[in-house]
Amino acid sequence: MSIPFVEPFRIKMVERIKMTTREQREEFLKAAWNNLFNVRAEDVFIDLLTDSGTGAMSDMQWSGMLRGDESYAGARSYFRFEEAVRETFGFPYVLPTHQGRAAEGMLFQTLVKAGQTVPNNRHFDTTQANLLVLGAHPVDLTVPEGDDPLIDLPFKGNMDLHKLEQLIQELGPENIPLGMTTITNNSAAGQPVSMDNIHQTAALYHRYGIPFFIDACRFAENAWFIKTRDPHYQDKSVREIVLEMFRVADGCTMSAKKDAIVNIGGFIAFRDESLKQKIAQNLIVHEGFLTYGGLSGRDLEAIAVGLREVVEPDYLEYRVSHTRYLGDALSQAGLPVYQPIGGHAVYVDAGRALPHIPPTQFPGVALANALYLAGGIRTTEIGSLMFAHPDPLTGEQILAPMELLRFAIPRQVYTRSHLDYVGEAAVNCVKQAGSIRGLRVAWAPAVLRHFMARLEEV
Repeated sequence: MSIPFVEPFRIKMVERIKMTTREQREEFLKAAWNNLFNVRAEDVFIDLLTDSGTGAMSDMQWSGMLRGDESYAGARSYFRFEEAVRETFGFPYVLPTHQGRAAEGMLFQTLVKAGQTVPNNRHFDTTQANLLVLGAHPVDLTVPEGDDPLIDLPFKGNMDLHKLEQLIQELGPENIPLGMTTITNNSAAGQPVSMDNIHQTAALYHRYGIPFFIDACRFAENAWFIKTRDPHYQDKSVREIVLEMFRVADGCTMSAKKDAIVNIGGFIAFRDESLKQKIAQNLIVHEGFLTYGGLSGRDLEAIAVGLREVVEPDYLEYRVSHTRYLGDALSQAGLPVYQPIGGHAVYVDAGRALPHIPPTQFPGVALANALYLAGGIRTTEIGSLMFAHPDPLTGEQILAPMELLRFAIPRQVYTRSHLDYVGEAAVNCVKQAGSIRGLRVAWAPAVLRHFMARLEEV
């Protein structure tokens, strides 16, 4: 007898959410300058803007928070956090930060100089921004299949090893202070990276004497895809797969707001004690003391529990199945869903859904706004509003490789009926697709413009 899909938890507490009228949402969106980041959360019915820090914590995490030791230095909570990171990733040294972008900032400020290049399978927005503000060059090298939403392959987040070696030889390893891989590859539709590709990427970096770091935000989901899509690992536990992924890395950065299932926090972990000492000096100036790093003891306790809970098979099966359920609903609604569906989010090919809107008019944002008006659902664009930037050498505007709309699912928050509602709202968007208008930028900051941009309909 096969057991049907079911959430592996009971709900102990609920948060009321309100439905608004279309007329109200039109006013809210107008006041927000057509940017959903500027809409108040209370005016959103189902919030799929991000899975970062928006999940629901377990009873064990909440009970752990009661044990939080708020001592400034040497708190018990730090050592429980440190033990959990070591146990999960295998790195002997760890420094906490208030969130993932701070971890990236600390690492890059220590190792990267202006004019240098950092390759990645694909940088996410804050990773890219942390490099750009230093005057460095982030280079994305996802395999070509990653930019094709229609090809259904198991590991479309992989690094293009041929292009990576070409880049290293062209620039010289002395101009590449570190190399990265992001798992799962969020900017490439949340696609996983294979174990072979992680190991081969590490070997290539190390052959040229380049340190290798992993962006570990969604490490457990990546490990689950390796277990379920690579027959060599089907009999391995998720814990074993995680340790094997990170065994070849020199360190990692992590936003704990993703796969540690907490609302705030991050860290840097590494093998090199001398590097720890260098980063520690910067951390004390910008984040806090080494044993709290901008977090409370309560936060450290929650991360320690979350890192152990996230690798449980029941949770991961639910997590991936839940996302697939939404992806199937959106496909049935008529939206072109990126294949295969990832772990934390469903990505829709907004460029194909709205072919009359060019990338320079941000079809992903246009579709997101239409979905909000249709049902009070908030999503986010992963496209040229987020990623377009001038080429540092030519000044020519580089557009995003894909114009995507991301439906990011908070962990353990929404039920299937919520996802069914999203699917019904998508049906209405598809019916009116031809009337959806593109947008132009009225004002935006120089870095991470999508967070604050003011947009006007074309």
